Amino acid sequence: MDFLPGKSLCELAELLGCTFVGDANHLVSGINEIHRVRPGDLVFVDHPKYYDKALNSAATTILIDKEVDCPPGKGLLVSKTPFNDFNKLTRHFSPFNPWETNRGEQLQIGKGTKLFPHVSLGSNVTIGEDCVIHAGVVIHDNTVIGNRVVIHANAVLGADAFYYQKKEGKYSKMHTCGRVVVHDDVEIGALCTIDKGVTSDTVIGAGTKMDNHVHIGHDTVIGRNCLFAAQVGIAGCVTVEDDVVLWGQVGVISDIRLGKGAVVLGQSGLMQDLEPGKTYLGSPAQEARAKWRELGMIRKLPEIIEKLK
Repeated sequence: MDFLPGKSLCELAELLGCTFVGDANHLVSGINEIHRVRPGDLVFVDHPKYYDKALNSAATTILIDKEVDCPPGKGLLVSKTPFNDFNKLTRHFSPFNPWETNRGEQLQIGKGTKLFPHVSLGSNVTIGEDCVIHAGVVIHDNTVIGNRVVIHANAVLGADAFYYQKKEGKYSKMHTCGRVVVHDDVEIGALCTIDKGVTSDTVIGAGTKMDNHVHIGHDTVIGRNCLFAAQVGIAGCVTVEDDVVLWGQVGVISDIRLGKGAVVLGQSGLMQDLEPGKTYLGSPAQEARAKWRELGMIRKLPEIIEKLK
């Protein structure tokens, strides 16, 4: 999420009621979760295990729970509760906007686009030309949809990220204010769900096709011309390169990369990066040929054990 205009370090410290380290006029141009930070962004960290990752990231402002050495050219906001103060900032600059009707404000809908009955559109939604949005679809605030996109019945685009922090036995929710961006010629099946980014974008690349009951987590970036069969579930912060195929009920753990042209066979579970152009099977998934050989050996185990008696 960008600050327009940018904010100074001392302005944000005053808003949060916390101290700061660095130049009072140090400019903060945006706020982002650690996986999507850019130069000029603010990021939070509240555990020593992740201090180095945050301090050495592209972020130039760090909201942190302890005063530490500040890297050159960066600024620190020192807070007792960085997670809560991160939420305070996102709520302040992107407050919750309840709907009163099934049409928000400042909509842009392109020529030739068809909206079926009971479609709900939030504010600042942009839909391109020649799209078809079927009955019961819900498109939340700030979603951007390209041209010739088809969204089937009861799909939901832009629901909150599944992002919680556990402390003292309770889960605290991250206030999410990112977007969903869908490029041209995408087809999204019935009852699919695509969560918005925490503070950035969840992206669906041009030409990608999804069957029914597919879920895409927050801040995941899907490439061009991918194909996802029914009940595929992709966690947050995943990068899926172009031409990837995921067959039915494939599950993908967060923060991994699926290489261009990878194919994953049904009911597989992905736990690590996939190399481009290979076919995978199993949970945890491995190259399909190796997995088939392993399964073949397992079938022979009773015979081998019997011979050893």
